[in-house]
This record gives sequence, structure tokens and C-alpha cells, in this order.
Amino acid sequence: MEMNYRVENRQLTISLSGELDHHAAKGLMDSIDNCMEQNLPTRTLLDLGGLTFMDSSGIAVVMRAKRRMDALAGHLVVVNIPRQASRVLETAGLDRYVDMMV
Repeated sequence: MEMNYRVENRQLTISLSGELDHHAAKGLMDSIDNCMEQNLPTRTLLDLGGLTFMDSSGIAVVMRAKRRMDALAGHLVVVNIPRQASRVLETAGLDRYVDMMV
């Protein structure tokens, strides 16, 4: 699992690549938290385009990022969602709570 980010005009873009499973999720959540705390974005794009696999642990990652952005009075958008990851997120009903763009 690899995470890269960039910030421009208080918009944080976090790009993920590799496999997002329970082994990677905890460390990833901590990294995303730290990134948000350091940059205090008003909008975060969580780019899943580089994921090759995501299990239900990805649900926890997205929800934690959503809660962090809510705490910052900001907005989270999940973008470039691969088909397999989209099925996981939609099955859990996350599309009702988080803006998602394939």
C-alpha cells in the first residue's frame, strides 16, 4: 500500500495504490489523519485509482477520513474508484454518506 498526497489551495488530494486490506488499513488511517492535521484542508479528494484490491477494511478508511473532514468542517470526495472497490463501498451503503465519483 502506497499513499501520496499534494495540497493546493487548501484542497488535499490523497492518492492510494496497491492493496488496501486489514494489514494496510490501520497504518493508512494514521497517515491520513496526520496529513489532514498538518494541512487542515477544506476539501479532500481520496483518489482510489491506483488500488488493485480493497476489502471491507477500506470502508473503515473512508469513514474515518469522512469523520476527520467533518471535524475540520470540510468535505470529502472519493474519486477514481475501481470497479471492485466500488462494489465494496456501495454494498456497505457508503454512497449515502460520502460523495463518490467513479
